Amino acid sequence: MWMGNSTSASLGNSATAPVNQIQETISDNCVVIFSKTSCSYCTMAKKLFHDMNVKYKVVELDMLEYGSQFQDALYKMTGERTVPRIFINGTFIGGATDTHRLHKEGKLLPLVHQCYLKKSKRKEF
Repeated sequence: MWMGNSTSASLGNSATAPVNQIQETISDNCVVIFSKTSCSYCTMAKKLFHDMNVKYKVVELDMLEYGSQFQDALYKMTGERTVPRIFINGTFIGGATDTHRLHKEGKLLPLVHQCYLKKSKRKEF
């Protein structure tokens, strides 16, 4: 459970806090892009989703106080430190190049739609 932003709690277990927050973010949002404001690949990836009219959640690591810890956590989860780190429907799909490849192959939008279908079914109950 996320209870406010008490710094003492997040400092006490700073190794697990970013991972938990990342997992919570990717389970709450269909498309999540972990990004940096200065990264051109991140801008390309955001533009791709924007152009497809797909809502996405961006986490700008260079704007976060614990950005480097988030990047360490993403490295543990995905095997890479580079940004963007893109998740769809809770699954890591890769960086900008991987995302563009999926889009070219016509596989990106179906992944996004799957997520929205799942989320809308959940709301019915």
